[in-house]
Order: sequence, then C-alpha cells, then structure tokens
Amino acid sequence: MSDIEKVKKLREATGAGFKDCNLAIKESKGDLDKAIEILRVKGITKASKKMSREAKEGVIAVSGDDIKISLIEVNCETDFVAKNEDFINFVQELSNLNNQVNSNLENLKKVKMANGQSVDDNLVGLISKIGEKITIGKTKTIENVGSVNSKYLHTVVKDNLAKLAVAVSLETRDISDKVKNFGKQLSMHIAASNPLALDQNSIDQSVIDKEQELVAEELKNSGKPDDIIKKISVGKMNKFKEENSLLTQPWVMEPNKKVQDILKELSISDLKIKEFVRFKIGE
Repeated sequence: MSDIEKVKKLREATGAGFKDCNLAIKESKGDLDKAIEILRVKGITKASKKMSREAKEGVIAVSGDDIKISLIEVNCETDFVAKNEDFINFVQELSNLNNQVNSNLENLKKVKMANGQSVDDNLVGLISKIGEKITIGKTKTIENVGSVNSKYLHTVVKDNLAKLAVAVSLETRDISDKVKNFGKQLSMHIAASNPLALDQNSIDQSVIDKEQELVAEELKNSGKPDDIIKKISVGKMNKFKEENSLLTQPWVMEPNKKVQDILKELSISDLKIKEFVRFKIGE
C-alpha cells in the first residue's frame, strides 16, 4: 500500500485533515495503527470528529483604534462555552493577531501565539480541551487614510467581545468630539437597522434580483392589470432599496429624519461615511 493510500485510509478512520494524516504516516514510518495513536495523542482525531457538528454560538471580537480596527467572528456550539475562560483568552489574543495581519485568514492561521504554537494548532488543542466544535468565521479590517473609526458592541460578553459588533469609518479631517459622537451614534444605528449597503446603488445585484423575484411571485396571482402590477412592483423595490441603504434609512434616534439628513446637519463639509461593517453571531 502506498503512502498516499495510507493517508486516505487514515483520513477515513480519523476524520483528520490531509496534512496531519500525511505527517502522522511519515512519523509512524507507514504504520497505520501507530499513525492513529499519534493523531489521538495530539488530540487531532478528537477535534476533527467534532467539526461535523454545528457551531452557531460564539462571540465577535473587536481590536484596534481610531486608525485601524478589526472584527473577527469565532463560533462555538453553546453559549456556555462562549463564556468559558479558555475560549475567551484564545479569542482575545486571536483578535489582536487578526488586527496585525489585516484580517487575512490564511496568514492568521499560521501566526504564532504567545505559547509558541500556531493559531491552527491552538485551535485544535482548544477543541480537544473544551469538547465542542470551534471555528473562525468572518473577519474584516477597516483602515482608510484620512478617516477616523468608531465602534459599538451590543450584548457584551467581556471587554472587547460581544454577540454583535459594528465598526464605522468616517472620512474627514475633523477629529472633534462632535465627529466621534456621531460615529458612535451611527454605529448604534447600524447595529439596530442592519443596512445592506451605504447607498442604493451599492446593494449587491444578487440581493436586488432575489427581492425582485419575491415581489413578482407575490403579485403574480393578484388579478390586477399588468400596468398596475408593474407600478406596484417598482414601488416595492424602491421601498426595499430605501429601507436597506444606510443613507436613506430613518435615523434611529430621530426617525422623522434620514441618516443623510443628520449628516448634512452636522455641517462638516468634508465628512463622509467611508465604510462600515456589522457582524452578528448566527448571521
């Protein structure tokens, strides 16, 4: 039996990844039983088998400052584990490393943590120790020249960890308290209103197409004339775009005004909303 065939058999038997199985085969000099023992000792077999389960709980971690800010989602199976001290310590260190590598997930997995082991190896060890599936989800870094960042965390678990987190980048030369306060309020608005994009032209076309399909299906059996259906469809789509674009959403703290109205009222000529990100566990 070739080494490749042995690696395949080892993967089937343990659920471990190709790289780990390949190394175990080499270390065991081709002995399958010994290779399985090597994986068990390392905790890889145990961890791998858990990866087929669902992980919809966890936390969003935020790190960085006014210049550069990063968000990272780390999932687990239960809310109990999301509050576990070992899990929290891992995520907090991971969050800082994520900010350093600008949310490049492939680079992040290879980075050495404080104990000298890679993120990947620490993740496997944590899964084995805690006994739940743990995965790294979405990541995002915001860093724009001439901008100031703000953040908001909702349902805080501990320090920079929460169930929902928002970061906003405001482009301006003005770094006054007025701008920073607006950034904080805007982050809270985004947390509550969940816009899909900054403006209507920026909404992903696939989302528009899907909504158009739903509207067409809804009106198909209405019995109304085609010209009336067309007008209703246009109206519904315009409303959908308005309600899901940040600039045209009603301002949560003053719903009779839109976000773009509040922006104008600040009277800061170069102030623009450059970018935003909203992560929520389970979405």
